[in-house]
Amino acid sequence: MAGIWTRTGTDWKPAAAQSFRDEAALQEMVAENPNLLPLAGSPQLILLGREVRLGNGKVDVLAVETSGRPAIIEVKLARNSEARRAVVSQVLAYAASLHGFDLESLEHGPLQGPLEKIGYASLAEAVQDQESAVDLDDFGASFQEHLDNGQFRLVLVLDDVSSELESIIGYLENVTIPGLTIDLVTVRVYEVGGVQVALPQRISPDSSRSTAVSDRPVSRKSRAPTYDGPDAFAESIQRVKEQDHQLFRNLIEWANVVAELPGVALISSISPTGNVFNLQPRLTAENAGLVSIANNDGRLYFRLERRKFESLAPDSIERVERLIAPKEIGHGNEVRNITSELLAALKQAYEEAVAPRS
Repeated sequence: MAGIWTRTGTDWKPAAAQSFRDEAALQEMVAENPNLLPLAGSPQLILLGREVRLGNGKVDVLAVETSGRPAIIEVKLARNSEARRAVVSQVLAYAASLHGFDLESLEHGPLQGPLEKIGYASLAEAVQDQESAVDLDDFGASFQEHLDNGQFRLVLVLDDVSSELESIIGYLENVTIPGLTIDLVTVRVYEVGGVQVALPQRISPDSSRSTAVSDRPVSRKSRAPTYDGPDAFAESIQRVKEQDHQLFRNLIEWANVVAELPGVALISSISPTGNVFNLQPRLTAENAGLVSIANNDGRLYFRLERRKFESLAPDSIERVERLIAPKEIGHGNEVRNITSELLAALKQAYEEAVAPRS
């Protein structure tokens, strides 16, 4: 029997787990500490919000792995009748609603309110605050790629699991596509010596036992290969609508001009699946860029990185924001109206970034 055992005298007995007063209490525990969940592959989770509306319902907790894979977390107490079968169809319905979402539409739609409730103005701000080592360019492209392909992590968290639910999850684990990971987790709380102790365990349906470490092989996402120069990105223009070809060519030409500045290199990269192409004038001393350009299956993503502006080109922020108003430079926020005046201002920002500092 899995759980906490205590000894009185010479006898060992299983301790009785405390009951959660309601599902909101368990949901709050998970939202405040998402990394207490023992998930397959031991990913690091970044909280995006609670009660996120997708389709006809609300996801209890929405998070994302540092690799860019979304995690849909649904919380139930065993006494809830939905904790047997309905919870499975519920979490699959959320995944179907999330599949194919555009990153910007998600951020400014279903995620906007939940992000604000936990204190963030944008998705990228939440990512960098909780996991500062994440590269926002790679993360944004990977997140969009997972949305496009429906490659999600589905997590069911309960205080106890029925054999019926365990059997259903075991079946789904055996037949679902590799891009979909399903975790079944129990969380129990005990009081030991006046201190509350949480015991989260991942249920492994294949072996009908609980384990805090996955028995499944860890799948590690390949890092996007990088190339010097714009050629790899330029070749992707064939995937773009003909009316947008000139815009992409103008951006490549602009990036080439910026790369002529001392201390700036032009870097291209391609996602492992080959559908996201990135181009960035990168400050070699910082290994970072103020601007990133992406072609995601023919759609342009033009982003300005606020943290980079604040540290490398702070004097350029006011002018650039005047040109993109009413938007502000955000942590990876996209810009749609790309004018020649804006590109000139961004080139000056790079000039500021490479200028000798007193």
